[in-house]
Amino acid sequence: MPRQIYQLKVTLADVRPAVWRRVLVPGGYTLDRLHRVIQYAMGWQDYHLHSFDVDGVQYGEPDPDGELAVLDELDVRLDAVASKGTRVGYTYDFGDWWEHEVVVEDVFGAEPDERYPACVGGARACPPEDVGGAFGYAEFLAAVRDPAHPEHESMRLWIGRAFEPAYFDAERASTLLRRLA
Repeated sequence: MPRQIYQLKVTLADVRPAVWRRVLVPGGYTLDRLHRVIQYAMGWQDYHLHSFDVDGVQYGEPDPDGELAVLDELDVRLDAVASKGTRVGYTYDFGDWWEHEVVVEDVFGAEPDERYPACVGGARACPPEDVGGAFGYAEFLAAVRDPAHPEHESMRLWIGRAFEPAYFDAERASTLLRRLA
């Protein structure tokens, strides 16, 4: 049987215009590897905790103190918990609380000459780490866009680089994802 590839659309909740990615992922990937795919494709830096919610069951990195009750994501493969049409919740950074909706758009056989995982589409830049969630990101964008905004200069200094919210490069994301192959 050929290796199954899952076409996933990952959309960041509560951000408008939408920030999203379309990725192709082997169904045999564990949720831990799917976490890394989402991190690379979205543009996050993997500084914070995360969890998956699949049909009300929480998966993530087990908490040695037992404060976060999750099943071990290393023990669960994507193809064991998802099929075409499945919706998975993915939360990154329990402080900023970035929620993502992951939809399995399609499942198909791998193309022999293709390398997976791959990012085949998307829109808009990932928000900066530690910006304060969706509300903080909206405030950040308002400040960096308007030179007359009282926080303009401090936000420009905080980000430390040019930030173009409309920019996304799927080829660059695929190059990063190749590190997981």
